[in-house]
Amino acid sequence: MIAALLVLAAQLAAPADAPAAAPPAAVAPVADADIREFAAVAGRKVVGRPVGGPYGTADKLLLLARDDKGFPVVAASFGFPARESLPPPPAGTIAIVRLHQKSETIVPGPTPDDLAFVARNRIPLFVIGEWARPAPMWEVAWMGDGVQYRTIGEVGEIGPWRD
Repeated sequence: MIAALLVLAAQLAAPADAPAAAPPAAVAPVADADIREFAAVAGRKVVGRPVGGPYGTADKLLLLARDDKGFPVVAASFGFPARESLPPPPAGTIAIVRLHQKSETIVPGPTPDDLAFVARNRIPLFVIGEWARPAPMWEVAWMGDGVQYRTIGEVGEIGPWRD
């Protein structure tokens, strides 16, 4: 079912009558400033909203892409089982926002699964913790030869990279 949702999201993100385009450029391992700001605003807008569907304790996912003018957009949003690993993102996805309802780590931050997703796919992942107000946010990225993460503050201040 999740794979079907990702395929649907990819189809919704691309116009039906668009000519075949050249292969997309590789996704930047660290999000551009506009994507980071967009993820912070779009992600924090859905904090605290219920997730519809069959999952009682679902995480929320926002797939971010760029529109035909190059501006960031939410290409798809849906609930995803909290304890499942994320599948590879559909083509055209430039970053993902994952909102966790509960903290699964002793020290709040990205879960081991979040770090593994970025290691496998080398695409920026923004993690937002819905368990606190204001909701904490982290950017997880592929840096050189490993995954690192940093905090993103309420007003956009960026913390140092950590392993």
